[in-house]
Amino acid sequence: MLNHDPYPDGGVGTVERPWMDRVIRPDEIERYLINGKDFIDDNFIELQLRRNARPDPARIRDIIAKAFAIESLDPEDTAALLNVQDPDLWEEIFEAAAKIKNKVYDNRIVTFAPLYCGSRCVNDCTYCGFRSSNKAIERRALTFDEIEAEARIMAGKLGHKRIVAVYGEHPSTDADYIAESMRRIYSVKEQARVGLGEIRRVNINAAPMSIADLRKLGDAGIGTYQVFQETYHHNTYRQVHPAGTIKGNFDWRLYALHRAMDAGIDDVAAGALFGLYDWRFEVMGMLCHTRDLEGRFGLGVHTVSVPRIEPAADTDFSWLTHRVSDVDFKRAIGVLRLSIPYAGLIVTCRESPEMIRDVIPMCTQRDASSRIGVGAYEDAESGQKEKRQQFILGDTRSLDEVICELASMGYITSFCTAGYRCGRTGDKIMGLLKSGKEGCFCKLNAVLTFKEWLDDFGTPETRAVGEKIIAKEVAEVQARTSIDFSPLMVRKFEDDLARIGQGERDIYF
Repeated sequence: MLNHDPYPDGGVGTVERPWMDRVIRPDEIERYLINGKDFIDDNFIELQLRRNARPDPARIRDIIAKAFAIESLDPEDTAALLNVQDPDLWEEIFEAAAKIKNKVYDNRIVTFAPLYCGSRCVNDCTYCGFRSSNKAIERRALTFDEIEAEARIMAGKLGHKRIVAVYGEHPSTDADYIAESMRRIYSVKEQARVGLGEIRRVNINAAPMSIADLRKLGDAGIGTYQVFQETYHHNTYRQVHPAGTIKGNFDWRLYALHRAMDAGIDDVAAGALFGLYDWRFEVMGMLCHTRDLEGRFGLGVHTVSVPRIEPAADTDFSWLTHRVSDVDFKRAIGVLRLSIPYAGLIVTCRESPEMIRDVIPMCTQRDASSRIGVGAYEDAESGQKEKRQQFILGDTRSLDEVICELASMGYITSFCTAGYRCGRTGDKIMGLLKSGKEGCFCKLNAVLTFKEWLDDFGTPETRAVGEKIIAKEVAEVQARTSIDFSPLMVRKFEDDLARIGQGERDIYF
């Protein structure tokens, strides 16, 4: 890193503007358009929502049954689900969503935490605390040594194995910076109570990039590449993303995941910021997004996220007219689980503990011990410093507390990253997810990695609750011998579990 800071305010100046002008590659948009248009047809989506305004209960139950085939639903069926009014019928949707989640992913919940590497951004999104015009935010980008220090705390003290590294769109945190930061995160090996704390999967939440830049991230070992469209509604998108900014280009952002696929990154993640426009439209937009990916590449999104707008420093939200209630938020999650049944579904610490508990049966991932200020893991005493972070969190509990709660609810926390290192990604994992076979591998690996975490990081209370869950899971695996698991697999699993108890680490199927 440079000894002086050429980006003192993190906004847009004489250094940033030439860089901004080079980012967007028109040919890497046009190659995906059909007759000059993108795949989000606002009129079509609105028409489907109107045509399916009063769905018959029998039809809804037929759609629910169809979702168990673990294939994405068509827009018409999804629009019908979104228009259900009967509370009892919604309960049937939620029940089915929980069963589908369990069919594909068993009773596992994957945990992670965000690592914010920079708050500089050239964009000026009206809803974002990091927007370039917001002078209330303290701007900085971590040095690589500081990123390592953050990762050491996350891996060595908290026990995370997965993180999502988050970057603003700025020349100081470009693709080369991101790639090197990933290498530094992967290099961390911290002594834990028994084994070593290490980050085994680095997912990236960053701006859209060119195919060439995305290949750099692939070479550095990227996990999942997240780009959230924020809103799929064209007019709303224009209103909240000023013209003249990179993010103001709807299609450059919309096709970010397509470019990632073409760059060889086969795990991609979509999301919308709920509250910018009608939540039902956004669910339809995410479905259209994954179906377009399926049509072009044979596989859809690996995960979908459902963040809601939260307060941010010096940010006026009085203009919002589409805030999403708790009732509708849960409904959005239920419909997404049925509409894109194979995808992981992420709920985050933006939400309150009560809200997360209510929707977690339909979800597969959540974060914990999250600190969203830049450098906030090393500066643990800072708490939620409004001027250093993008928004305010709703759940600030520790990873240990969250794991203890999940175990008490009957869920096993999985730290497994084996599938990615064994090549079970992209179209390979999609087939396994749809058939239910990936759930068998993941069940075994969840137990092994959970035992590892409990021995290395769990408090006595959490270890006691966690060991009960492990015993239950082991008994279930043994009961399914010769049905879902071969006798050889079960013997290896029992052997591996004993080896972890003796101090060996990172054993997986």
